[in-house]
Amino acid sequence: MKENFPFKLYLVISEEGCAGRDFLQVAEQAILGGVDIVQLREKKASNSQFTEKAFRLQDVLVKTGTPLIINDNLEVAQQVGAYGIHVGNNDLTPSFIRSVWKDCKSIGYSIEFLEQLNNKEAAISDCLAVSPVFRTSTKRDTVTEWGLEGVAQIRKLTDKPLIAIGNMNSENVFDVIKSGADCIAVASAICLAKDSMKVASKIKNQIEKAL
Repeated sequence: MKENFPFKLYLVISEEGCAGRDFLQVAEQAILGGVDIVQLREKKASNSQFTEKAFRLQDVLVKTGTPLIINDNLEVAQQVGAYGIHVGNNDLTPSFIRSVWKDCKSIGYSIEFLEQLNNKEAAISDCLAVSPVFRTSTKRDTVTEWGLEGVAQIRKLTDKPLIAIGNMNSENVFDVIKSGADCIAVASAICLAKDSMKVASKIKNQIEKAL
């Protein structure tokens, strides 16, 4: 199962989330620091804006062989030939996406409450995001703050790859991996850093140390 998702440091990026810095440069620097998969999350952009940004980001990622995940927009994901898509509990379902996008290599699904682990959408997904592990200002519409105990609990209930997201940084990722996560998803800690490469490298080192 986890061989299909070998990634360890997952960058969640948006133009707005980079607070005025060039999001393409942030992505490039983060990849140099150890990020090995990137999700573009553009909640406020129109489809045409999202598509344009996704093509520009894809051009950057292709040079390093870094996969692109699109957050919650099947049309954009298919148009740019993304590696995969990530959806939440109120978005398009993994089962629908699987039925219409045959070339999709990865469907991620956010787990916000334990009952989701028993539904067919979790079963169909390639990886599960534990969302959020710790509360974060970038995502306020969440149900459960899982904490380390929640990560450990979910780990016991599934063998799917687990992506931990929510206020991840170099100070806490060691413990999160030890609790059962396979991959760490980072947004603000990297996107707002003065030196994105340095911060990504520090986080990646903590992940590898925990593994």
